[in-house]
Amino acid sequence: MFKLTSLNLNGIRSATTKGVEAWIAQTMPDCICVQEVKAQAADMAGKFESLAGMAGYFHFAEKKGYSGVGVYSRHEPSDVVVGFDGGEFDTEGRYVELRFDTPQLKRSIISCYFPSGSSGPERQEAKFRFLAGMAPHLAALKAERDFVLCGDVNIAHQQADLKNWRSNQKNSGFLPEERAWMTELTTQGGLVDVYRRLQPEATDACYTWWSNRGQAYANNVGWRLDYHLATPAFAEKARAESIYKAQKFSDHAPITIEYEGLL
Repeated sequence: MFKLTSLNLNGIRSATTKGVEAWIAQTMPDCICVQEVKAQAADMAGKFESLAGMAGYFHFAEKKGYSGVGVYSRHEPSDVVVGFDGGEFDTEGRYVELRFDTPQLKRSIISCYFPSGSSGPERQEAKFRFLAGMAPHLAALKAERDFVLCGDVNIAHQQADLKNWRSNQKNSGFLPEERAWMTELTTQGGLVDVYRRLQPEATDACYTWWSNRGQAYANNVGWRLDYHLATPAFAEKARAESIYKAQKFSDHAPITIEYEGLL
């Protein structure tokens, strides 16, 4: 089985002080896609280029202490693609793609961090621009290769994906336009929400993020924001899923899916 984990670290330095490296060493994923590294290359040097024996590949933001994504892998990629739009969002460090190509097969694992629009209208407009650019990018990618995109998508797709859906219908992350984008991606767009393929009825158990306000974590007032989005051929290989909540490494929980013969 190929074990693939996704985790928004909310800062790699913070997460490592909370035991994430020991947990990775214990659970032994084949790849772990991380988001919100919140570090630059100089910060990673000699400390975080590898974790638990896995080599890391990164896309850092230009702004210090902001965003940044990576993939730690036990398997050496044939190529690494950093960034996807060549402009606004590449400066924010939101996309890294590891390719594992052979003469017969084209396959990728992607770590991606979608913008949050919760800080105000300006960032929400940026989020909409990101979604408008990401959809055709994924469509073009799907036309040429199989892939799984792991990451913090910052969208709860359906009512089952967050506790307080009624009161959040006008809030970023559950806006009608964002939800429609996810619906389009997972219908006409042809990608599969792998967790939902495996757990179509899960509600309270599906959450991967909790606000730091109030007692959200203690009361499990959460959102499902972290996804594996895969082409159908990859999604069909998914056999088991888990969201790890016994320890808290950040405000997100790691989501792991085991695939049969992914690479």
